[in-house]
Amino acid sequence: MAAGAPRVFVSHLSGVPAFDPNGDQVGRVRDIVVMLRVGRRPPRLLGLVVELSTRRRIFLPMTRVTGVESGQVITTGVLNVRRFEQRPTERLVLGEMLDRRVRLVETGEEVTVLDVSVQQLPARRDWEIDRVFVRKGKGGTFRRKGETLTVDWSAVDGFSLEEHGQGAENLLATFEQLRPADLANVLHHLSPKRRAEVAAALDDDRLADVLEELPEDDQIEILGKLKEERAADVLEAMDPDDAADLLAELPEDDKERLLTLMQPDDAADVRRLMAYEERTAGGLMTTEPIVLRPDATVADALARVRMEDLSPALAAQVYVCRPPDETPTGKYLGTVHFQRLLRDPPYTLVGSILDDDLQPLAPGATLPAVAGFFATYDMVAAPVVDEGGALLGAVTVDDVLDHMLPDDWRETEFHLEEEGAGHGG
Repeated sequence: MAAGAPRVFVSHLSGVPAFDPNGDQVGRVRDIVVMLRVGRRPPRLLGLVVELSTRRRIFLPMTRVTGVESGQVITTGVLNVRRFEQRPTERLVLGEMLDRRVRLVETGEEVTVLDVSVQQLPARRDWEIDRVFVRKGKGGTFRRKGETLTVDWSAVDGFSLEEHGQGAENLLATFEQLRPADLANVLHHLSPKRRAEVAAALDDDRLADVLEELPEDDQIEILGKLKEERAADVLEAMDPDDAADLLAELPEDDKERLLTLMQPDDAADVRRLMAYEERTAGGLMTTEPIVLRPDATVADALARVRMEDLSPALAAQVYVCRPPDETPTGKYLGTVHFQRLLRDPPYTLVGSILDDDLQPLAPGATLPAVAGFFATYDMVAAPVVDEGGALLGAVTVDDVLDHMLPDDWRETEFHLEEEGAGHGG
């Protein structure tokens, strides 16, 4: 960035693409690494944390950044693909500075950090934080009252102190548009303290979606730091199969206590899933597929498929059963695939367009058998039916993959690359 160019606020850098000189995207900016300096000297920017398409986070030194323009970062194209690991002397601007409570040096008044701006020094390649955007008044989730102002870095004090009870609203606003899997990746790379603060600030549904995408250790850590009543609410908001998997990892007393706090219907679904072996169709299935009676119409089915909270796999087909409509149902009659729903008139009864040729899965079917079924018939979801012919639930392809991939698949890239700790310039 040339001397005299406008300053850049770091919240505007979050998620922007990073390109090489040929215009090929190499990744997206996820954070900014700075080093605090003694006295009131502004922190120096060391580099950017860039997330590659493989989800690996690497360190991109500022010496390899040739341009910071509207909505993009341009690099020299030379990347060190070793995984980024934060050093003790470094700070992450988005992960650790936003929402921090600091003091105005002149008045001693406490303010909340909303953003910071960075600027390249004239005639040099060094960058540093120059201004801090703050809000006066007490912090608090979703609180917007209080005067806001932009001050020089030297006008505030308190960044070097360990913060207790740091807010998270501005960090969450920065990542508001991220998919749950991407936000989970952000949380995984935060410190345990900051991760707990962000989790506490998420609403129940959003936290439930994110928990489903986190490694098991992070799930247990976050759930353990929530108040028990809230932990039960979040478990209710999770897909029953994911909630059952998480609860199965907890000590027996904790598991029973949380199940008791959950709504009886939700707890019953989870208990039912926990009765099956984990790597069977019964252990993999969700108890909340789309279930319709045979006299429902194609229009009814499409209305259910359009529900926003359904995953694409669950929305791919509906299951037609005799009453009752909720699992475990009456007799399972067959499946109607989404493509068939698009081909038939809206008034058509789903009972007249059933695919009843495929044998449904038994709850005891093993993981290899379930995977083979999906591969053989090109399915993304499959019904699970008991010996009496009742629909118990449905297995989706994402649940099969979750259990077939290595335990650490969320943190591992599936290609050969240089391994090493730390990062370099």
